[in-house]
Amino acid sequence: MILAGDIGGTKTLLALFRGQGEGPISVRRQIFLSRTYSGLEEILQEWLPGQPPSIRIACFGVAGPVIQGRTETTNLPWVVDADRIRQRFGIPSVVLLNDLEATAYGVLGLSEKEFRVLNPGRPVSQGNRAVIAAGTGLGEAVLFWDGAEYRAMASEGGHADFAPRNPIEIRLLEYLLKPFGRVSYERVLSGPGLLNIYRFLKETGYGKEPERLAARFEKEDPGTVITEEALAETAPLCVKTLDLFISLYGAEAGNLALKVFATGGVYIGGGIAPKIVRKLVEGAFMKAFVDKGRYSSLMDRIPVRIILNEETGLLGAARFGLRRLTSAGKKERD
Repeated sequence: MILAGDIGGTKTLLALFRGQGEGPISVRRQIFLSRTYSGLEEILQEWLPGQPPSIRIACFGVAGPVIQGRTETTNLPWVVDADRIRQRFGIPSVVLLNDLEATAYGVLGLSEKEFRVLNPGRPVSQGNRAVIAAGTGLGEAVLFWDGAEYRAMASEGGHADFAPRNPIEIRLLEYLLKPFGRVSYERVLSGPGLLNIYRFLKETGYGKEPERLAARFEKEDPGTVITEEALAETAPLCVKTLDLFISLYGAEAGNLALKVFATGGVYIGGGIAPKIVRKLVEGAFMKAFVDKGRYSSLMDRIPVRIILNEETGLLGAARFGLRRLTSAGKKERD
């Protein structure tokens, strides 16, 4: 049995999987609100009372930099330690992956119907692939061919410096420098990033906030409110916010594609993209993605797809766990 988890700043998804030849099969799963718990161990204690000895490996995708089996999560006050979990719960093997690393492995197990194509492109066989995902934070990862199969490589590229491309984005950078001192792409490409863009547009005279919108912000998640109002076209300020967000998203996805030479394709994951598919397909995302000067023709060749399955990270953690078990079994037989 494989215990897999997708640990995010908003929610934690856990599941038990049976290992199968074609892939892991889920047998039990549950969602937890991350911020209502002090850490992953508390969740596991609640979910696995008297944990059965049949769990052979646990693999968790965690939103944060993983160094030697340990991470301090970026958007949660948690420390996740593989050795502590292994000892406390008696699980023979515990592995931590960066959450986008897990998502990258999950991409390899998705069917065609679990994607929405933004650009069919002309993929290069065994070419590098990139994954970018805006949600509670901004994650980025790479898939590379090792000669036999694809392997995922984690990164913290979402925390690289935000680079404005035009006068309004320069003003946005100047606005965000005041509260943050340094501005990363995550400050604009995430749920909180949507609110940062909205406040900038409101406070610098690009639009007025309706009173009913201020009331919604007090009771609901601001990023969700902005997205809903923009999609319904009921608040011009929210429409402008989402339009700028999408253009920035496309630009940074293009940056990532250039940095890792993602001729095999770029995948757009995270919790936001599936909710705004209608806006993503309108063209602003791909216009910004391709707009790379002398390299625009190269960018137009790169396939771009939206990941529609919001449990891709969980699937990837399970697939990696199964890969580890299969590899260990092969070594034992050899």
